[in-house]
Amino acid sequence: MNNGFSPTIKQLRAFLAVYRLRKLGAAAVQLFVTQSAISVLIRQLEEGLQARLFDRTTRSLQPTQAAHDAAVVAERILRDVDSLGTAFGDLTVLRRGRVCFAITPTLAGMLLPEAIRRFAVLHPEVQLVVDDCAPEQFSARVLGDHVDFGIGTPERAGGELELQTLMRDQLCLVCLPEHPLASIRNLRWVDLEGHRVIAGRPGYGVRQLVDVAAANAGVSLQVVNEISFLSTGLWMTASGMAPSIMPSAYATYSQYAYTRELVVRPLGQPKVSRDIFVVTKKGRSLSSACESFLEVLRLQLRQNLPSGLVVH
Repeated sequence: MNNGFSPTIKQLRAFLAVYRLRKLGAAAVQLFVTQSAISVLIRQLEEGLQARLFDRTTRSLQPTQAAHDAAVVAERILRDVDSLGTAFGDLTVLRRGRVCFAITPTLAGMLLPEAIRRFAVLHPEVQLVVDDCAPEQFSARVLGDHVDFGIGTPERAGGELELQTLMRDQLCLVCLPEHPLASIRNLRWVDLEGHRVIAGRPGYGVRQLVDVAAANAGVSLQVVNEISFLSTGLWMTASGMAPSIMPSAYATYSQYAYTRELVVRPLGQPKVSRDIFVVTKKGRSLSSACESFLEVLRLQLRQNLPSGLVVH
């Protein structure tokens, strides 16, 4: 055998067809090719193996001992190739697969429950793995290949991360219905002057957006509590401590907004948008299962998010 020779799948399929049918014409019909193509493939295989595979007679081809030995190996190889093709087919049609993504607990509670329920019904064989991480760990989970992608807002975009906008909301004020600011329909940042508010910790989450917007509006915010989690701000506000500044999507999804315990007022002049992204490592493509999950998520968001929030 030629040490540099590697049989092709076409050569092996042609060989087995001739081995089983004993005729070039019958093998050509079975494989939907010409008889001359079959003849060329068999000749190439014999030359590469440096062994005669068939003895030609007037009516048929008779396998040699080398052909009998080769048939056992070829059948095993093609069986493995066909099994691999079936496995890939299962991944394509989502009969199996795995979706693993990073997301902060706050966003997970807001975006995922209904989308995960829908996806599980549509594709019960696909495993979903949710890596609920802290905001400062988010980018590292994606860059370190611990997950297929992330859903969130990286603290530092660019570099090795690629961002695709999932949805866009804006900063708002959340307060009790009886608070003086609740009656202002078109609430502006300047209207917050002199009012106690709750906001995120400096350098954490959306706090930088809050500080820049307040500075642009010429407002000195009276921040009485600095929080790490938006859920903390909501219960503090519901308890009467002070209004909270946060993204409108989370405020609108909260149990307090559903039960009308709190009022959500978008902040304007300036209007401050906050994007939530699908975050991938540069150059990494997503599997069919991942793409399908994101389609389900986008559909669920379009159907359930309140007006004013844009899903891409």
